[in-house]
Amino acid sequence: MTIPGKPRTVIGNISLSLDGRVTGPGGEYDMSWIVPHAITNAARDHLISVTKPATTVLLGKNNYMGFGSYWPKVAEDESADARDRAFSKWLNSVEKIVFSSTLREATWENSRIVDANPATVVAELQKQPGGDILVLASSSIIRSLLRSDALDRLSITLCPEVAGGGARLFEDGLPASSWTLSLSTATESGALCLHYNRVRKE
Repeated sequence: MTIPGKPRTVIGNISLSLDGRVTGPGGEYDMSWIVPHAITNAARDHLISVTKPATTVLLGKNNYMGFGSYWPKVAEDESADARDRAFSKWLNSVEKIVFSSTLREATWENSRIVDANPATVVAELQKQPGGDILVLASSSIIRSLLRSDALDRLSITLCPEVAGGGARLFEDGLPASSWTLSLSTATESGALCLHYNRVRKE
């Protein structure tokens, strides 16, 4: 629910390995180590709690195409977990902004393509009414917003895996920042669902 006058919270939601990776050594699609930790009851409940207050989702091209090839039909799949169906319905209905300089057509309902700096787009969104603004698993956008100090919260699922290689979320050169832990939930697989809120000086 949107509270009139309340600033829109900007959240980066991502899964990380113990060695800080968002992918494995096999490349950008090497994320099989995440799956066992994403399908636990606690992880599914956590995802619903993070996505429910959000009315805008920010996605990179690859995640948009990957999510778009799988999630739209889950909403009507009676064999799917009820939480997965709820997530699918939410994702179909929510405003989706796709950051890409090469994608020409957004075929998924309620989506549009922008070729712009994510921080600039977020600043414009914050002038508009709405709920939370959620970056959904797109590490490049999260890094861009970290560089601009435009993230209010990091929602991290820390998986008990050492990927041993792959892309890191926290690259060298990001500006220093302080965060405070506001939520910590252990899942059945041993992963931790964590919320860190940005600490800013008044």
